[in-house]
Amino acid sequence: MSQPIAHLRSLRSVELRVPTVGDSTDFYENVWGLRVVEREDGASWLRGTGQQHHVLQLSDADRNGLGRIAFAVATPREVDEAARRLEQRSMPVLFGPGPLDQVGGGYGLRFVDPEGRLIELSADTLAVTKRGADDAVPVGVTHVVLNTVDIDAAVAFYTDVLGMRVSDWSEHQMAFLRCNSDHHSIAFNQAQWTSVNHVAYQMPTVDHFMRGIGRLRHHGITPLWGPGRHGPGDNTFSYFADPAGLVCEYTSGIAQVDEDAWLCRVWRRVPELSDTWGTAGPPSKDVRTHMAGIPDPGPCAGRVDAAGSAIPAPEPAR
Repeated sequence: MSQPIAHLRSLRSVELRVPTVGDSTDFYENVWGLRVVEREDGASWLRGTGQQHHVLQLSDADRNGLGRIAFAVATPREVDEAARRLEQRSMPVLFGPGPLDQVGGGYGLRFVDPEGRLIELSADTLAVTKRGADDAVPVGVTHVVLNTVDIDAAVAFYTDVLGMRVSDWSEHQMAFLRCNSDHHSIAFNQAQWTSVNHVAYQMPTVDHFMRGIGRLRHHGITPLWGPGRHGPGDNTFSYFADPAGLVCEYTSGIAQVDEDAWLCRVWRRVPELSDTWGTAGPPSKDVRTHMAGIPDPGPCAGRVDAAGSAIPAPEPAR
C-alpha cells in the first residue's frame, strides 16, 4: 500500500460558495462572532480568535456549495512531497506545488477527491495575533461533516491518501476521521447526494458555548437542534442555519485521542447516544433537510486539470 501523501496537522479553513455573500458575511461577523479580515467584491474572509489568518471564506455563487477544504501541513517541503506522491498515484494536481496567490498567502497545492471536493494542502500561510478569549466567539473551524454517496469509498480515500484515522462509526451511517488529537476533523454521512452537511466552530469552554447560544437568541435566532452533547466525540452541539440555509454548529469539549490507547467503536444510532444530555432529543425533519442541502458537483465540475484532462464528475446518487 502506498504511503499517505502528507501528514495533516489540522483543518485550516473552509470555503463556502453561496448566493448570499453579503448577508452571510454580516451574519458570521455580527452574529456568529467571527471577524472579517479581507473583503472584496463577491468574497470575504473571516477569522476566529486563533492565529489562522482566516477560517472561513465566503464566495459568490449561483447556489450553495463547498468551495474547498484547506488542511495545514508543516513545511513547503511536505507540500512538494505530497505533489510527488499524488503523481505516483496518477492523481492530477490542479494547482501547485507553489506559492498560493490568494488571501492569506502560503505555499500549497490543490486536487479533487473522488466526489469532486477541492482539497488544499498548505504551509507558511499568514498568521494573525490571537484575539482575547473572554468573548463567547469561536476559536476557529474544528470539523466539517460531508454528505457522501459512498461512505466506504470516502473513508478509504481520506485514510489511504490523506492519512486520516477513523475514530468511531455511528453504525454504518457516519464515520468520524481525525488528523490530530481531536476526535474528528472530518466526518462523512451516507446520503443520497454529495454536499456539505455542516461546518463546526470551536468554542473554548462550555460557558463560551452557552453564552454564544444566548447571543444568537438575543438576535432572534434559535437552534435548529441543541444544545446537547453527542456520544461520538463527546462534544457539545448546537446547530443553526445561516442566511444561505447552510448549517453551522457551535461546539466545545471534543474528545482527545490517545493514539496508543484509543479503540474505535461503533455507536448505535439512538436518541440517548446522539444527545447524551437528553436536552435536544433526536434531530427533527427540518434539521435533517437543512443538513442534506442540495446536490453539489463541486467547484471544479466541467473544468480540466493542469494536464488538460477533464476533471471527473462525482458518482451519481444511488
